Amino acid sequence: MNEKKKYSYSYSAAENKEIKRIREKYTEPDERETKLEQLRRLDESVNKSAMAVALTVGILGALILGFGMSCVMVWTDKMFVPGIIFGIIGIAVCAFAYPAYKIKASKKRKEIAPLILKLTDELIK
Repeated sequence: MNEKKKYSYSYSAAENKEIKRIREKYTEPDERETKLEQLRRLDESVNKSAMAVALTVGILGALILGFGMSCVMVWTDKMFVPGIIFGIIGIAVCAFAYPAYKIKASKKRKEIAPLILKLTDELIK
């Protein structure tokens, strides 16, 4: 019995990180959310909801502008003036996308401010 037992071990932090990331996709989420995770989620929700509003307004404005351009370029004889009007309206709606973002973000921040302040007080102490 002249067997040589050989043990080999390899470790890769990058591989383990990728394995854990993939595993998290297929496991049930932990129902207990830490306060820091809750704070991050609430802070993200402000930007996400404001971004959704701004994108919606911007896309709508771009579609109106595109319709106005089509009217001017394709149906010049009948729809030139209405096309100009639609184009101006589309530009105005597109220009309102950023103020819409700021307004929505401000309202959402005021809405969740008490909860954010409560969580930060608990985390700091």
